[in-house]
Formats: sequence, structure tokens, C-alpha cells
Amino acid sequence: MYPQNSFTHRFVVEEEGVRLDLFLKNHLSKFSRSLLQGLIDKGMVTVNGKMSKRAYTVRRGDEISVVIPSSLRLEVRPRPIPLDILWEDDKLLVVNKPPGMLVHPTSYEQEDTLVNALLFHCHRLSQLNGVLRQGIVHRLDRDTSGVMVIAKDDCTHLALANQFQKREVKKIYLALVRGRPPQGKGRIDKRIGRNPREGKKMAIDEKFGREAITHYRVLKCWGKWSLVELHPRTGRTHQIRLHLRCINCFLIGDRVYGKRMAQDFPYRARRGMLHAKILGFFHPERREWMEFEAPLAEDMEQAINYLERNFNSETLPLQYL
Repeated sequence: MYPQNSFTHRFVVEEEGVRLDLFLKNHLSKFSRSLLQGLIDKGMVTVNGKMSKRAYTVRRGDEISVVIPSSLRLEVRPRPIPLDILWEDDKLLVVNKPPGMLVHPTSYEQEDTLVNALLFHCHRLSQLNGVLRQGIVHRLDRDTSGVMVIAKDDCTHLALANQFQKREVKKIYLALVRGRPPQGKGRIDKRIGRNPREGKKMAIDEKFGREAITHYRVLKCWGKWSLVELHPRTGRTHQIRLHLRCINCFLIGDRVYGKRMAQDFPYRARRGMLHAKILGFFHPERREWMEFEAPLAEDMEQAINYLERNFNSETLPLQYL
């Protein structure tokens, strides 16, 4: 029997290849991993209606329920943070996320996230990804700016998540990089998995990693700097940054994967210069195709203008066209 006044978090898994306890830690980051392991051991975590073990590897589509005693209940406070809303109706809203904003609360940031702002704006959001990730169908890294779709109810969330899973969603990113791809356009097909030495990082792993595909096109070059358009077909964690490295390009300002190669940019870059420019999907209720474009964040626009003023943009050779 579960504790009186307990609260249940429910999740529908959108990723694969992660242990159950690590999955819960990623989605309930305010709780320690040891506490979550204890809940699993006590039978307070079920996968598809059955009790499971810590080491169970979650699969896409798994339904996970976690019973949290009332003494440990999570809460996310609404905060009056301005939102750049590109579209809104009673089912969903589309926002332009600014750089530097976390999508959802974590153990080190609980007040100034996108979810805090959404809760102040909306009276309800989908609950499928738990309290900390209300409404969140897909994510952008903290540094990444651009367009995101938010679900206001669980049915909308499921319909949108299904489109992401089936690769029906159109996603276009812009990246300012150090380096020049070997061709003007191409396809990067390199599998991605967890970095075995640094668990929070990802790595190219052709043997055990998951399929990851990105199409790219060079838009402009200024010497050793390039503006690249990217069309990720899959949505693996840190996919674009890792795939850029595969074509000898390093996201400017990326201190995780770019390191020194991305830090000699002549204009100050306080974050990775990556922007989610376009997002297209079918409206879950009307089934009409919708497509949204988010304007560049001011810092990335200024960086491009700096290159335009101080470096000669090059005419791309024929093999780049």
C-alpha cells in the first residue's frame, strides 16, 4: 500500500538506452539518485504497470509511474517572466526561447526557467513529463535560442510527441562555427551514445550508440568562420554539436565540445552560437501544417554583423553550391 496523501508522477519515455534510476534522476532532478533508487526498491516505481529494477533500460513508449510521499512532493512556482509567444490557442503555444534560459527546473536552478514562466502565463499544461517538465514536449539546451512548441494538455502532448518520434516534424537550426565543412552541403550519419568517461556528455559511438542523422548546408563563410544551416532528422542529446565536430567545425562559444577550437572568435561569445530557427508540425486537433520561424537572438545577430563588417565574405566555390 502506498503512503497516504502520496503523489504520482507519470512519464511516457521518449528516449532509450538509459537505466531506470538515471532516467528518473534526469526527470526528477530535485531528488537525489539514492532517494529515487530507494523508491524503486520499495516498489513505488512501476514500468508499464509492473514493478521494475534500478538497472532496467527504459524503452521509447514505456509508461513510468513514480509514487512520491507527500513529504517529498515537488512544486514549481509560477514566475512573471516575459515570454516571446509566436502562436497560441487552447491546445498549444509556440515560443521563442531566449539564450541562457533553462527549459525546466533542476537541482541548481528552480525559479527562472521556461516552465516557471509558462505556469504564470497558462492555467494548465500537460503533465506527461512530470511536474518539473509540465508542457515540455521537446527541449533546447540552455544556451540555444529559438522556437519551441508547448502542450497544454496530455492529448496534445502525446500527438506532438508522436510526430517527433516519427520524424514528421521540420526542424532547422543555424550555427555559427569555427571551420569550414568539406562540402557545401551533405549528410552526417554518426551514431551517438553516452560518453563512457563523462556521464553528462555524449560521444560518437558507432558500435553502441543510437542512430543520429543531420543534413547541413553552408550559407556563408568569412575565412575560418562559417554560418551553417542544419536539418536534424533525429533528436539525440547534443546531436548538432557532436555532428559539427565530425565535419571539422566547432560551435563558437561551446565550452563543452568546442573547447579551445571554438574560443578564438574575435567577437565576444558568451554562449554556444546555436539557434532553432524553424519548427514545423501538424496541429494535433486540426491536422493543419503549421510552421514557425524565430528571429535570431540579439547576440548571435551582432556576431554575424561583426563578421560582415570586419571580414570579407567569400564567394563559395562551385562544389559548395
